[in-house]
Amino acid sequence: MAVAPTAKGWVPFGEHRTWYRVTGQPGGAAPAVVVVHGGPGSTHDYLLSLTELAGHGFPVVHYDQLGSGGSSRLPDADPGFWNPELFGDELDNLVHRLGIEDNYVLYGQSWGGLVVARHAAERPDGLRGLVIANSPASYELWRSEMDRLRALLPPGVDEGLRAHEAAGTTDTQEYFDLMRVFYDRHVCRVLPWPADYLASFMEMADNSTVYSVMNGPSEFTVTGTLADYSVIDRLDDIEVPTLLISGAHDEATPATVQPYYDRIHDVRWEILPESSHVPHLEEPDRFREILLGFLQEVHSPAEREVASHG
Repeated sequence: MAVAPTAKGWVPFGEHRTWYRVTGQPGGAAPAVVVVHGGPGSTHDYLLSLTELAGHGFPVVHYDQLGSGGSSRLPDADPGFWNPELFGDELDNLVHRLGIEDNYVLYGQSWGGLVVARHAAERPDGLRGLVIANSPASYELWRSEMDRLRALLPPGVDEGLRAHEAAGTTDTQEYFDLMRVFYDRHVCRVLPWPADYLASFMEMADNSTVYSVMNGPSEFTVTGTLADYSVIDRLDDIEVPTLLISGAHDEATPATVQPYYDRIHDVRWEILPESSHVPHLEEPDRFREILLGFLQEVHSPAEREVASHG
């Protein structure tokens, strides 16, 4: 059950502003958990269930990245404005503006995983731990795996998708219906889609500027500026304890996650067997157990030492 926020508002980010909500009271012994959503261009809504961490003593910070949700929307910005460095700077600004830079954990989901990995590679003093959920380390790997997963769809689906992509008709109902075949297998396997997930999906459909520029028309058609983006070259620099989470049916396949596991020094990887891209909604009980266990170990090094030698 989500917990009611204790604060909502905006922080300035250059000439713009970032919308945030805080659940719980930062400043105590337990680190604040900063939740970095995917997309790019999605919203925080589909990750709202993480507010329940506040009931276990971990304050939770959600925010909408620039261009989405309650943050400044810039539909007329030059496409070059939307780049990975922008979102890294925004995260750094938020952490400092909220005064939690001395004690925090980052949770990055999907695209957010790449954002938090780059942040962690800078080795900020107050970062206590890192969670990278359902995230590729490289969009080159992602695109390769998307082709493989598309080839496994029922007969005629991929052919229909590619026909629309070639014709530039990805905004049609037929394309959406074909797209749902992939999404229901590899993005969210809970049907009907949970309200929180649907809220983010509809927000992004209504305001697609960032997603279309950086990603493209769909999860499996990356034609935007992220097509060749990677954080693999920064992973050796991450030193904090790191938890990887993915689903057995995830569009972020093991091949896309493997570089995190291979190159981050202190890392573990949990794959949830009944989940795809949103295990916090697909297997909430198991997800909660894994995440809380990790946070408690990060907060209590003695527990982590016992766990590592168990």
